[in-house]
Amino acid sequence: MTSVDGRPRMIFVLGTGRCGSTLVEEILCRHPGLGFVSNLEDRYPLPPAAARWNGRLYRGLPARATQKGRLRYAPSEAYRALDREVSPVLSTPSRDLQASDVTPWLDRRLRQFFLSRASAQQVEVFIHKLTGWPRIGFLDAIFPEARFIHVIRDGRAVANSWLQMPWWLGYGGPERWQWGSLPPELAVEWEASGRSFAVLAGLLWALLIDAFDAAASSLPPERWLEVRYEDVTARPRQEFESMLEFCDLPWDDGFEGGF
Repeated sequence: MTSVDGRPRMIFVLGTGRCGSTLVEEILCRHPGLGFVSNLEDRYPLPPAAARWNGRLYRGLPARATQKGRLRYAPSEAYRALDREVSPVLSTPSRDLQASDVTPWLDRRLRQFFLSRASAQQVEVFIHKLTGWPRIGFLDAIFPEARFIHVIRDGRAVANSWLQMPWWLGYGGPERWQWGSLPPELAVEWEASGRSFAVLAGLLWALLIDAFDAAASSLPPERWLEVRYEDVTARPRQEFESMLEFCDLPWDDGFEGGF
């Protein structure tokens, strides 16, 4: 599962947010062959060497110590750590990131961020989740061997969930949120709805899904896997078998216990 030059393979789990991508990533991280960034690294400026215990801790702790919605230890999107060690361009872009956004400085820093942690954890496969804009063009330019798992959920469920989140900035309108201006055709739809916040959340889902479709079209099929959240919850074993196969990882005894 290593690339030609011996570097670890990067797997990026992507989604709009509120789509089930956390569930997918956290179950995949139960595999002993996968490395990841932890929420402790996100919160505290720890050296990459501290990551060597990530997998052992996560897979060894009782389930209650990793359960979402409470104080816990788990994989993280690590936006604070990325802000510190790379750049805020990854955490707060107002549009999708493209290959043209990559500079030598960003390339070097993002490679170092992930590869130093993969080296400390001694893994051949490193996984990281990002939500919001796909950022596929940007990530592909830096990690041309990377594979992408896109978790997609019914847009009505995603919009409903966004409306319940205290961090959703759509209540201030598109001029206040982090996604940039609505395209003219979507802005017309929002105005026609009487500026309905529910409609705005649905339009955001459509905007992001269109960006995913456009970005994915540039990748060969062997580097892109689309997973539906509803299928994961209905047929978890079959869906995770497919994801592990995509990652070139076996379903071994270590993963079975965590699963």
